[in-house]
Amino acid sequence: MITTPKLIRWSGVAAMVAGLIFAGIQPIHPPDVLSSATTGTWAIITTLKTAMCLVFLVGITGIYARQVEKAGWLGLAGFLLLSLCWWLQSAYVFAETFILPQLATSAPPFVVSFLEIASGNPGEMNIGALPAIYNLGIGIPYMLGGLLFGIATLRAGILPRWPAGLLAVAATLTPAAALLPNAIQRLAAIPVGLAVAWLGYALWSERREQASDPALGTGSPQLR
Repeated sequence: MITTPKLIRWSGVAAMVAGLIFAGIQPIHPPDVLSSATTGTWAIITTLKTAMCLVFLVGITGIYARQVEKAGWLGLAGFLLLSLCWWLQSAYVFAETFILPQLATSAPPFVVSFLEIASGNPGEMNIGALPAIYNLGIGIPYMLGGLLFGIATLRAGILPRWPAGLLAVAATLTPAAALLPNAIQRLAAIPVGLAVAWLGYALWSERREQASDPALGTGSPQLR
């Protein structure tokens, strides 16, 4: 029987998958340059990233739902910011996967400018509001959402404190990655991915009783 607690528990698997992909692709991600967009490695990595964005949304929703009663407004704010971040990120990654390879030969200035968005460097051409949307809709919510969500998880005291603290600290320090050499900037995302995967594992492996037993009562199971 599919119940709300079971759905929440299995959303932990989505968080694990998303976090492990996010952490795992960073050391092997191709450089964000024009020549990468038409390679097989780019096709594989960006496809994984597209799936990752979707399961991130599922996983974060499950983690929040598990602690919704104790996370308070801080948890809600963090959840909404992270949801916005990964929702918009999925659109950008979709473009990297299916659009940029097709434009690499016919419109290289656009591709170069698009790839420069994440680094904050101005590209060869004006691509409108895309850089601003990325910074305001993805960059800031990623940092602030991770901080608030991590703190709320710490305060709720339902899931482990270590991954919650790691998420808050790693998200806060994200802007410091700009001080690192370009070749290793992506590695700064690994702690965030591991924190989410850790929380997902804790959610999936958690053993808790359902608040009501459908075999004994007429109501549906409720979260405690």
